[in-house]
Amino acid sequence: MSNNYYITTPIYYPSAKPHMGHAYSSIIADFFARFKRIQGCNVFFLTGTDEHGQKIQRAAEKKNMDPLIFCDEISKTFKDLSKTLNLSNTDFIRTTETRHKKSVSNLWNILEKKKEIYLSKYSGWYSVSDEAFYSEDEIENVDGKKVSKLSGSAVEWVEEESYFFKLSKWQKPLLKFYEENPDFILPESRKNEVLSFVKSGLKDLSVSRKSFSWGIKVPSNKDHVIYVWLDALTNYISALNYPDENDDLYKNFWPATLHLIGKDILRFHAVYWPAFLLAANIKPPKRIYGHGWILSGDEKMSKSKGNILDPIEIINTYGLDPLRYYLIKEVSFGNDGNISKEKLENCINSDLANNYGNLCQRVISFNEKNSNLEIPKKDNFTESDLKVLNTFKSNYDNLINYIDNQNINSYVSFILDQLFAANKYFNDEEPWNKKDDVNRLNTIQYVSFELIRKITIMLYPIIPESSLKVLKIFGINENKIDFKSIKDNDYLKSKTKISKINILFKKIETND
Repeated sequence: MSNNYYITTPIYYPSAKPHMGHAYSSIIADFFARFKRIQGCNVFFLTGTDEHGQKIQRAAEKKNMDPLIFCDEISKTFKDLSKTLNLSNTDFIRTTETRHKKSVSNLWNILEKKKEIYLSKYSGWYSVSDEAFYSEDEIENVDGKKVSKLSGSAVEWVEEESYFFKLSKWQKPLLKFYEENPDFILPESRKNEVLSFVKSGLKDLSVSRKSFSWGIKVPSNKDHVIYVWLDALTNYISALNYPDENDDLYKNFWPATLHLIGKDILRFHAVYWPAFLLAANIKPPKRIYGHGWILSGDEKMSKSKGNILDPIEIINTYGLDPLRYYLIKEVSFGNDGNISKEKLENCINSDLANNYGNLCQRVISFNEKNSNLEIPKKDNFTESDLKVLNTFKSNYDNLINYIDNQNINSYVSFILDQLFAANKYFNDEEPWNKKDDVNRLNTIQYVSFELIRKITIMLYPIIPESSLKVLKIFGINENKIDFKSIKDNDYLKSKTKISKINILFKKIETND
């Protein structure tokens, strides 16, 4: 198996400021990227902004701004969010960059040369908000307006000359591709949606527009701009310096390991994108994972509804790592989830402050009083010692498998089980009553420190900043984190000096 791992977020549409949905996709992608790095993989992690299309042009016109200047401003807020969320992304792509335009034009030329594109006339329903075309049976009347059943966005009737991609031709090859690559789309419910859509029949797809100008021009006809999704999806290869197929980035990282997306853009990624690539004789990505929405109450967040949750506000109130932990633990990955103040505060108090932070403080404080902030010399492990220590080794392959199959919930459950076991071990072994048996006293401390080290390595992809504070007490910096070392029960060297840490997570005062 290749040691290279390429993960992408969706590229975000900068028509408004970032919200919790953007933060969620980015944090989950960062979780996978950090895990694969400490597993020893060579990781390329991409995020960015999708800056063309009618929606952007109209938003810029409303503000009486040049579209590029408008995009420069809002793209910067997404770039800043990457730093605020402590993302470890390798690159940040903008579709207004020269490298991207070059890739899109090249892909278009290939499709045109292969006669996969033809000029005709489009007439049908179009959503500017979704930048998507909808068929008659995907439209409904709501309060006298035509809207998409899928997104609730307003649609308008469009008639204009357009280039079309022969999507209908790719119906059978796509179904064959899905059959041969059963894990291409996850979770299973999303895969079933896509299969149902493709089996119901594919129509040729309009891939250019004449009614606005903000976009990449069709190379052979400057009156047309390339449809924003054909433009946007190409970011995944333009960031790897496509069309230079001999470039190391492209050779090492394409096809992508994982495109992480919201479920609302599944069709573009799981139907149109592989069809474009297959038509151009380019390998499709290995997996598309369509996660659920972060809801505000029971509704999807949207600017028009005015129910946007601002991640910055939550970070300023509770801190970044608690937000990251909450989104990764409390949202059942693949399903919709929401943020509630009560659940977030309970997560901080119960899991982070009590179970994890308190364990670290107790063991270090006990060591300071009894062993002068040194890793003590252990004696032979007892059965009770090996029971808690060896759980990591015996589950190692399972843990890798959880990550490779995006089974975040099982990974987090394992951590919580080990936190419970570590706390129980320290309580049950009662080192405070073993002062007459120095060997046992020292071994209990040693085992407790090893448990903290192992659990903290597992927590690192979730709460990197807090985890690094704990690993630092053992002299482990970010570059030295090795996931394989959770199998090792003798990693810590006796007589090594350790340092104290401040309170990791402050308990939130609640009204209960």
